[in-house]
Amino acid sequence: MSRLSGGRKLALILSSVCVGLVLAVLVGLICTGYYVGWGPFAKMSDIRYAKLAGNSEEYALDTVEPLEESPLEGKRVLFLGSSVTYGAASLQTSFVEYLAKKNNFTYVKEAVSGTTLVDSGTSSYISRLERVDKGEKFDLFVCQLSTNDATQNKALGTPGAAEPDTQTICGAIEYIADYVKATWNCPVVFYTNAYYENALYADMVAALHTIAARKDIFVIDLYTDEAFNAITEEERELYMADAIHPTRAGYLLWWTPEMQQDLERLFAS
Repeated sequence: MSRLSGGRKLALILSSVCVGLVLAVLVGLICTGYYVGWGPFAKMSDIRYAKLAGNSEEYALDTVEPLEESPLEGKRVLFLGSSVTYGAASLQTSFVEYLAKKNNFTYVKEAVSGTTLVDSGTSSYISRLERVDKGEKFDLFVCQLSTNDATQNKALGTPGAAEPDTQTICGAIEYIADYVKATWNCPVVFYTNAYYENALYADMVAALHTIAARKDIFVIDLYTDEAFNAITEEERELYMADAIHPTRAGYLLWWTPEMQQDLERLFAS
């Protein structure tokens, strides 16, 4: 009976450990909602999230009735974001679809889970934004202040640099706002997540307001709005799949009415 050499035994052990680590990471990403928009993970996550009360059929898109009159009617809107814009924990239905049906506008939803404002590859916000057809006509641009930049501990940077450093969060925000205005000449909106405990994200929200005052950016600030965040524990359980990602009920009953109100105020001004 042949025996494995010490070197081969060690190689097999290391290989097993590596496979185990990879599987653990993949399971962790699926369970936390990251990369759920990609390939087979989307289907696996949908099975998990479909069981949540907040994703039941009573909150489905077909329950939404269009408004008789809306300042957003007939508009063309570009949405840029990551998993929250995508609807990673809500079976791919986010506030985007609810707002579009409610207000009868058309849209492009450029959303990829796990991506960042900071320019860090072909899937980052900036890279994807630059691939959107420049010949399109958009009446509004809405961008997510990504929680991934906080989770991945990206550099915050400083607002107001002469040349925006897209390797920082502030620089990326400023670059995106400038690019959209130069390319499509439409209003620029950034929206934040609802409140969750993260010191860097809190700093990002504060920096966004500083940039907004200089760059004429309209901010939908769900993060610091105490009245908006004052929901019961029962509502939180229904509205949120985790600390960051809403369910369909969360988008429909909690986020969409607030965003609707703010967008109406933008177009009324």
